[in-house]
Amino acid sequence: MSIARLPANDFGLELKSTKVYPHPILSFSKVDKIGTLQPHNDELVITLQIGSYNVKRVMVDDGSGVEIMYLDLYKELKLRPEDLTPYSFPLMSFDEKIILPKDQIRLPVQTGPKIVEVDFIMVDIYSAYTAIVARPWLHTLGAVASTLHQKVKFPSEGKVLEIRGCQATARECLVATISHRPRAEPSALVEESS
Repeated sequence: MSIARLPANDFGLELKSTKVYPHPILSFSKVDKIGTLQPHNDELVITLQIGSYNVKRVMVDDGSGVEIMYLDLYKELKLRPEDLTPYSFPLMSFDEKIILPKDQIRLPVQTGPKIVEVDFIMVDIYSAYTAIVARPWLHTLGAVASTLHQKVKFPSEGKVLEIRGCQATARECLVATISHRPRAEPSALVEESS
């Protein structure tokens, strides 16, 4: 497609026509909030088909660069140790502790008609979530996530498909996570005034 030259505008700039792409536009509007409890600060928690199982309590974290699978899910999926590959880089948890992962496993994740191969790093720590999908999954899928709208949108065959999050599950996971944390010790920096 050629770019046509248009007359200069009032600012003395040349305007060029833009290319028209046959890809759908991924966007969110007020309509996407319908069915969500607003206002909120909930995580985006979805159900995904991992392998041949529907896996609930999968958190979408677009701030992370790695996908995580917790040991409990690995056991539930009845995966074989020979499917694991070594992974030895340390990770940092949400509470800023260093975690040494066990191994890595590559599994198909089906989202609508699309199947994306995902490298999950397996960790053996407590989590109310079963897995975390992150930027690599979102980028491979061509997806955009919105915690505000509680949706993941992605293009497929000229259409925009979406995965809706579950706020009730996100809140259950939050309560479970808070309940599991050890009690915080009082800060030595705060003293009682006399």
